[in-house]
Amino acid sequence: MREPLQYSDDVRKIILASGSPRRRELVAQMGFAFECIPSDFDEQLDDSRSMEEVARELGLGKALDVAERYPDAFVIGSDTIAMLDGKQLGKLPDAATAKELLRQMSGKRVDVISSVALVCKDLGIQMVEADRAAIVYAEYDDDVIDRWLAANEWQDKAGATGIQSPATPPVDHIEGDYDTILGLSTRLLHELLAAQGVDSRIVRPATQHKQRPLAQTVSDAL
Repeated sequence: MREPLQYSDDVRKIILASGSPRRRELVAQMGFAFECIPSDFDEQLDDSRSMEEVARELGLGKALDVAERYPDAFVIGSDTIAMLDGKQLGKLPDAATAKELLRQMSGKRVDVISSVALVCKDLGIQMVEADRAAIVYAEYDDDVIDRWLAANEWQDKAGATGIQSPATPPVDHIEGDYDTILGLSTRLLHELLAAQGVDSRIVRPATQHKQRPLAQTVSDAL
């Protein structure tokens, strides 16, 4: 059983309710001290609702789960959902399922929503925002997919992809903010923390991919 966190009178602990290395790296560059405590919140996708609504619900659910144990802390929750052809994509259960999905993604646009939540039970704070971006893949074949699967970097990623890796299937371009695609909008988190008097900075991670403004999606599911 983890011991409760201790706080000084003038500094409130900040917790990232995630075990994601990508989110941890982004938050670490924002310039404030924090601790990672992964949430046990049960993540469930729902194609009957918009991906933004679901992402907000899951990000907030993760933050609330950890905040129940640490009510004095500012708890950050986040969730990322990818969508292809109107279907929400979560983490894939096995390599065979991932391979079939990756075949469908060749030459396609994949929309991405990342939510950011900030909760403090003692202060009655419960805020959540979401940002959207997109990945447009170049066309690729099974050899590319097999190399990506062999690298084992597809695991624990929404849509079985991670465009920060050199081994990832080729990307034609991305739309929107790169950190949103990586899993957490530092711009949104910066705004939420600033509203509570917490200093931070927005991170603009470097990317090798061409970046374009976010195009209007044709999917009503967004």
